[in-house]
Amino acid sequence: MTEIETLKQWVEESQQIVFFGGAGVSTESGIPDFRSTDGLYHQQYDYPPEEILSHTFFMKNPEEFYRFYWNKMIAEEARPNAAHRALAKLEEEGKLKAVVTQNIDGLHQMAGSKRVYELHGSVHRNHCMRCGQKYPLSKIKVREGIPRCQCGGIIKPDVVLYEEGLDDDVVKGACSSISQADMLIIGGTSLTVYPAAGFVNLFHGKYQVLINKSPTPMDRQSDLVIADSIGKTLEVFL
Repeated sequence: MTEIETLKQWVEESQQIVFFGGAGVSTESGIPDFRSTDGLYHQQYDYPPEEILSHTFFMKNPEEFYRFYWNKMIAEEARPNAAHRALAKLEEEGKLKAVVTQNIDGLHQMAGSKRVYELHGSVHRNHCMRCGQKYPLSKIKVREGIPRCQCGGIIKPDVVLYEEGLDDDVVKGACSSISQADMLIIGGTSLTVYPAAGFVNLFHGKYQVLINKSPTPMDRQSDLVIADSIGKTLEVFL
């Protein structure tokens, strides 16, 4: 039996599937990841991306933060790929119970997924730091300077920056979903970003599948490892 045939059979047998994904899910939609050779960590700026995307930097230099943010973190032209669409279809069929993602692009929801736990927040949600007014991405698009609320306060993306903690409710939902799953599909992630990567250790179900082009620390603990494109692999469910 081929890897894909095994995957299909296990999905057919399972009723509580959870998908845990990272940047590799969105690279096929044209969004660069952080650690590949052409990713954000390999580009040259006045400051390293880790510093720019920190809470301290945002508070001290929001204008420079937003210059980087608009140029490198927002991809408005990106559309869901086969992986996003396949997961949405599996949810619609009652097989997939949740998507737990480290991505902030909202492509899972755009594809139709309903239960999505965004561990690192979303570029599509923003709030005024002074009065709390909420703003969609479309309302804060300024290509120069700092987006400001009507009250004059600085608008901050609801994205988890370095030095910031994860949202408690999102963490609880993600952990509960993974711990109750009978099948966990891990895809498009190097499993090196913590605390998020540690969540997969909560899985105690029957089948753990790992789909990633390069090796990960969880390969040996997985029941099936597919070293291929996640879109190509999951499109069999479309």
